[in-house]
Amino acid sequence: MKTENILVIGGSGKTGRRVAENLMQVGHNVRIVGRKTTPALDWENPETYDDALKDMDRAYIVYYPDLAVPGSRDAITTLTEKALEAGLEKVVLLSGKGESEAEACEEIVANSGLNYTLVRASWFNQNFSEGAFLDFILNGTVALPMPEARIPFVDVNDIADVVTKVLLDDSYNGRTITVTGPQKRTFKEVVGIMSEASKKQIQFVPISIEEFKEGMRRAGLPDSYVWLFGYLFKEVLGNPENQEVSDDVAKVLGRPAIDFETFAFKTAGTGVWN
Repeated sequence: MKTENILVIGGSGKTGRRVAENLMQVGHNVRIVGRKTTPALDWENPETYDDALKDMDRAYIVYYPDLAVPGSRDAITTLTEKALEAGLEKVVLLSGKGESEAEACEEIVANSGLNYTLVRASWFNQNFSEGAFLDFILNGTVALPMPEARIPFVDVNDIADVVTKVLLDDSYNGRTITVTGPQKRTFKEVVGIMSEASKKQIQFVPISIEEFKEGMRRAGLPDSYVWLFGYLFKEVLGNPENQEVSDDVAKVLGRPAIDFETFAFKTAGTGVWN
C-alpha cells in the first residue's frame, strides 16, 4: 500500500477525529487542520488554504459549521480551486442528506476537476453524546421540534469508516454515498432507547421550531447558530427524502450499519450520560 499524505479538515470534530485515527492506524501521514492548528485552515480566511494543502495527496473536507450557511459555496469553490492547483489526487466532501444548500456545494466539488467522492450523512447518533443535545440528556428532558419526523440516525463511526474507505479506494471516484442508520426513529423513540440504556428517566417534550429557537437565544447562542438549527429542523427533517434509509454503509463496508440501540447501550457504558 502506498503511504499517502492526507489532509483532514476539521480533524478535531466528530467525524474528522475518527477518520484521522483510521488513516494513521493503517500508516498514512495525516495533517489535521483547523483554525488554531499550524498550519491553520480558517474557512473565513482563504489565505490559509495554500499552506494547509501544500504537499498533500488527498483531503477529507468538513465545512464548519455546516454547508447550509452563507459563505460555504465561495469557500468550497476557492478550496477546490487551490486543491487542484496544489496537485491533490482526490477529495472527499462530507455533505448533508436532504440539504439543498449542501447539494450546491456538492456540485462545486463535482465540477472542480478533482477526483472526488461525496458522502451524504443523516443526523448523527453522537449529537446526543458529543454534541448539541448532550445537555438535554443530562438534564433529563429532551425538548425538540419535529416530533413526527422519522430519522435514520447514523453513527459517526460508520461515517468515519466509510470516508476512510472511499478516500483511499479510487473505485468510488465520482460517486455519492449516502450514509444512514438501518432504521428510522422519531425523537421520542430514541429518547426512550437512551432512557432504557442509561437507566435514568429522560422524557421527550415536543415543542415548536420557534420555541426551540427562542430557547437557544435565551441560552446566549449566536444568531447564526440559531438560524442553522432552525434550517436543519424545518428544511432537512421536513424533507421526505431525508427520512429514507440507505444501505450504502453495508455496501461499502461489508457489514451492517450500527443501529441506535447499539450506540445507546455502548455510550451509556461510558458514563457520559450520568
